[in-house]
Amino acid sequence: MSFLNIIARSTRRSRLSLRSLSTTRQRSADPWPLPHSPEHLSSTTTPSDIPAPIPLARPNEKVETLRARLVYQSRKRGTLESDLLLSTFARDHLGSMDEKELKEYDKLLDEPDWDIYYWSTGGRAPPERWASSPVLERLKVHAKNEGKVVRRMPPLSA
Repeated sequence: MSFLNIIARSTRRSRLSLRSLSTTRQRSADPWPLPHSPEHLSSTTTPSDIPAPIPLARPNEKVETLRARLVYQSRKRGTLESDLLLSTFARDHLGSMDEKELKEYDKLLDEPDWDIYYWSTGGRAPPERWASSPVLERLKVHAKNEGKVVRRMPPLSA
């Protein structure tokens, strides 16, 4: 028997007897999705029973000092995604915010980085305490980047 006949016979057999190599059932979804993957985010929500973080008391803080502190805290978050999103938001919006909005933004920065990121990008719904926040709404508009602006970390000295 020639080599070509052997190959022809084996391909005919393989077409006739196609069966699954695995004897286990196919699962439709991964039971342990990776953190922050779409599957994980769709099955998680921000718990509503977790109390809001308690901010540090800063009595008699001047508005200029508050604004400078918020610029720094917006840039130095710990994750690149949050750093970029919040530092460019601070550069573009903190100069036009009044004291009330600055204090609300200060409270927002007390929340965990990933929560802020997913609330602003629409990955998760914010908890009740932030659902009607005008500052978070401005951050959501900024995160959409409808002008397709290339964003880079702004310098701290500016």
